[in-house]
Amino acid sequence: MQMKYVLIVGDGMADYPVDALNGKTPLEVANKPNIDALTARGRSGLIKTIPRSMEPSSSIANLSILGYNPKKWYTGRGPIEAASMGVHLAKNDVAFRCNLITEEKGVLIDYSAGHITSEEANELIRCVKDQFEKPNEIDFYAGVSYRHLLVLRDCPDADDILCTPPHDAVGAKITEILPKTKRRTAETTATLLRKMILDSKILLENHFVNVKRKSLDKKLGNMIWPWGQGRRMNIPTLKEKFGLKGAVISAVDLIRGIGVYAGMDIVNVPGATGYYDTNYEGKADYALEALENHDLVFIHVEAPDEAGHSGDYRQKIRSIEDLDKRLIGRLVKNLNRQNCAIAVLSDHATPVSVRTHTNDPVPFTISSPNIKPDGMKRFNETSARKGGFGLLEKGETFMPLFIGIK
Repeated sequence: MQMKYVLIVGDGMADYPVDALNGKTPLEVANKPNIDALTARGRSGLIKTIPRSMEPSSSIANLSILGYNPKKWYTGRGPIEAASMGVHLAKNDVAFRCNLITEEKGVLIDYSAGHITSEEANELIRCVKDQFEKPNEIDFYAGVSYRHLLVLRDCPDADDILCTPPHDAVGAKITEILPKTKRRTAETTATLLRKMILDSKILLENHFVNVKRKSLDKKLGNMIWPWGQGRRMNIPTLKEKFGLKGAVISAVDLIRGIGVYAGMDIVNVPGATGYYDTNYEGKADYALEALENHDLVFIHVEAPDEAGHSGDYRQKIRSIEDLDKRLIGRLVKNLNRQNCAIAVLSDHATPVSVRTHTNDPVPFTISSPNIKPDGMKRFNETSARKGGFGLLEKGETFMPLFIGIK
C-alpha cells in the first residue's frame, strides 16, 4: 500500500521561556496529548528553517519546509500571495503584500487594524482602488481580513526599495518607517508608495466602515501598508521534485500561494479564518478526504503565530491545545497509521516576549511506520534538542527526510 504523508505546521508555535510560566515555553506548558503521542511513536529534532542572512518570514520558512532552498527560489512574499489570489504577474510586475493598519497620532498602533473583518476590509480596499488604481500601472486586490495585495505593473526598480513589515514596527512613528530606497533610481517608485500610504489616511479615516468601528471602540483600518514585494516565482512542482501529488489546507494566502507555485491542489475549508476562531475540525475532516486522492496533505494553522504577535502567552497555549485536540486528535483517530507518516513542526518561532518572528531552530517530530522511536515523550523546544534527528542545519533537508528518500 502506498505511503501517505500529513505535514502539520503550527505557525509560530516555538517560543522562548516565559517568566509567567516559571521559565517554560507555551509548548512545554500546553496540554497536547495527541502531539506528544506522535512524538513518543516517532523521532524528533530541531531544524533551521531560515537561512542565514534571510528574514525570518513565514514565506521563507514554509518554502524551506516543503523542500525548496529559499536562497535559490524565493523572490518575495507579495508574488506568493498573488498566486493564491489568482493574480497574474508579468515578468516586470511587482506584487506587494498590502496590510490595512491602524495609525494614531503618527504611530503604527496595530498591523492588522484590529483583525478587521473581510467584509469591512473589502469596502475600504474598494475605496482605495477607486482613488489610486491606474490601468496598466497600479492594481489593488482585496484579500482576507487585513491582508491585501498591491501590484505595480512594469516596475523595474522595486527591488531597490526597502519596506518595513508592519508586524515588526508596532509602536514606531510612521515617518520613520516609510519606504526607503537602496538606489536613487528607485526614488520615483518609493515616492509613489509613500504618497499612497499617507494619502490613504486622509481617504479612510472617515470612511463609514471606520466611523462605525470607532463607535464600537474598535481599531480603525485607516492606512494601507505595502511591504514584502517581489516578482513572480518559478519553482519545480512537488510532483516534479518528489513525485508526490500534494494538497494544501490553509486560510492564509501566503501558504496557499506557495501551494499554487508547487503545483498542489488548494483545499477550501468553510470557516477557516487564519485566526483563533478557525475551523480546526473542518481542517481535519477535509484533510482526511484529501488523502484519498493525494499523496501528501499540508495543513497549516496560523493561530499560534497571531498569539505570538499579540504577546499573549495564554492565547498561544490555547491555540496549541486547540490544534492538538480539535485537529490532530480528530485526524489521528480516523487515519490508517499503518501506511501514513505524520510530521508536526513550527515553521519559525514567534516568541511572545518579542512579538515577532525569529530565526531560532524550531522543534519537529516525525511519526512513521518506517522510523524507530528515539524515546522522546514530549514535543517542545527542550525535548527536541535531545531528539534522534539532532539539528538539521538546512530547512530544505526536512522534506526528503520526511518522505524517506534520504
